[in-house]
Amino acid sequence: EGAGYATNRVEYAGDLFAREALAFIEKHAREPFFLFYSVVVPHANNERARALKDGMEVPDYGPYAGMDWTAPNKGYAAMITRMDADVGRLLSRLKQLGLDERTIVFFSSDNGPQKEGGNDPTFFASSGPWRGIKRDLYEGGIRVPLIARWPKHIAPGTVSGHVGYFGDFMATAAELAGVKPPAKLDSISFLPTLLGRANRQPTHDYLYWEFYERGFSQAVLIDGRWKAIRLKDTSQPIAIYDLKNDPGESNDVSSQNGRILKKAARLMQAAHQPSELWPVPQPKPQTGDAQSGR
Repeated sequence: EGAGYATNRVEYAGDLFAREALAFIEKHAREPFFLFYSVVVPHANNERARALKDGMEVPDYGPYAGMDWTAPNKGYAAMITRMDADVGRLLSRLKQLGLDERTIVFFSSDNGPQKEGGNDPTFFASSGPWRGIKRDLYEGGIRVPLIARWPKHIAPGTVSGHVGYFGDFMATAAELAGVKPPAKLDSISFLPTLLGRANRQPTHDYLYWEFYERGFSQAVLIDGRWKAIRLKDTSQPIAIYDLKNDPGESNDVSSQNGRILKKAARLMQAAHQPSELWPVPQPKPQTGDAQSGR
């Protein structure tokens, strides 16, 4: 029930979502609107991958059909090309309706590249210079771009190094709408950065992540520079990476940065919120401890 993959292929979900998004814009063109358009590609169908060894399902491979690539890699590329065309149609429709300069568009992703469905993320160098992929707390797993478009307000071609997280969208959207956000939010508006006013941009003192698959892992980014990671369980050592000089997280500098290491340990403890639904797995005792009864 609710699992498996489609053996009777009728219509591609991504195509349906794209049509719905365009229809929504047309329906609300004469009034303020908010559209959250969550594209489903590129994504793997893991049930199909287990059955057919190819979970990158797409109606056709488009311009990549004749390439000497694996089927999953063709599907991955075709998904991105299909998504690009859908977003292009959405932007064109905004312009056709005269909404282009009165609509701000954000584009981002929820995680880094993945190797599910038979896709090989190294084939397209999808992680770029960053270490790791989806489900990793290294930059390759959690660092994603945010592209913003607002003609005559956001200068085209500008790049910002501002570091935020998805929770910041609440305060940003509220400021754009001219309303106050709910109280007690961990959310900072990045509208100053969008408008080229970086000198007025507040920043987070730190950002915190935790991940419960393959154990319990934690990560903290301090002052936008120092990345602390502890993998598997709370008994493991904390590694420190200087993203300013080592964006690929290849050199653990914890032994040279004791102050940062202690701060990271404090933040990991303080930022974690206990939950009955997500209990922290307890570290397994070392062999010596078990034998000695400690």
